[in-house]
Amino acid sequence: MIIAGLGNPGDDYAGNRHNIGFMAVERIARVHRFGPWRRKFQSEVAEGTLAGERVLLMKPQTYMNDSGRAVGEAARFLKIAPADIVVIHDELDLPAGRMRVKTGGGHGGHNGLRSLDAHLGKDYRRIRLGIGHPGDKAQVHNYVLGDFHKADAEWLHPLIDAVADHAPLLATREDETFASKVHLATQPAKPKKAKAGEVKAAGEEKSNVAASAGAAPAGGDAAPAEKNSMASVLRGLLATKPKGGKPRL
Repeated sequence: MIIAGLGNPGDDYAGNRHNIGFMAVERIARVHRFGPWRRKFQSEVAEGTLAGERVLLMKPQTYMNDSGRAVGEAARFLKIAPADIVVIHDELDLPAGRMRVKTGGGHGGHNGLRSLDAHLGKDYRRIRLGIGHPGDKAQVHNYVLGDFHKADAEWLHPLIDAVADHAPLLATREDETFASKVHLATQPAKPKKAKAGEVKAAGEEKSNVAASAGAAPAGGDAAPAEKNSMASVLRGLLATKPKGGKPRL
C-alpha cells in the first residue's frame, strides 16, 4: 500500500501548516523503523512494513498543487488500487487537533486533493488533520503557508504521535478503529476525582482546624482565677490580728 503525506518541499515550507502531512509520514517512518528516505517517483520515499504489510511512504516533491502526478506515477508502476492508497493532509474545516477519516468525496478546495482526484479518481482514503481556520477566506493562503506557533505543539505533537502509533490499523484497513484510537489518544486528561474516604478525611481535617482556631489559648481562663485567689489570701492576712490587738505586718 501507499501512504502519502502532502506538503511542499524545502526548508522554507518545513514548518508550515500545509506540511502536516509530511510531518505525519516522517513520524510513521521513525516510529516503525522504515528504511532511509530516498528519491523515487518524483518524491522522497521510505519502505517498510505495518502489521506485516509492505508499505511505501511518500512525500511528493512536486509541490502541493501537483501532488497527484507523483502519487499517480507510483500507483501505476506498483499496480496499487486507490483503495490501498492513504493520503494524509491538512484540513481547514476541522478544529486544530481534530482528525477525520473518509474514503472518496470532493476536494473541498484543497489543491493537493484536486490534483490527486485528476490522477487517481476519488476512491482513495483520506486522513484529514485539522489545522483550524483563520476566520477570513482572504487570509487562508497566508495561514496555510504560515508556520505552526510554539503553542500549537500542545495539540500537534500528540496528534502526529497518535497517527503514527496506530498506523498499522490503516494497513489492515481498520479505518474506523484507527479513527477511534486516535480520538481517544488525543483527548485532554480528565481531572482525577477524589475517593469518598479522601473527601471525608479532608472534611474532618478542615473541621479540626476550625475548632482549633476558635479555642482559647491554654491557661487563658486560669489567669483571672489565680489573681482572685491571691487577693483573697492578702485580705485574710490583713484581717487577722494578734492577741495584742495590733495588726500583724
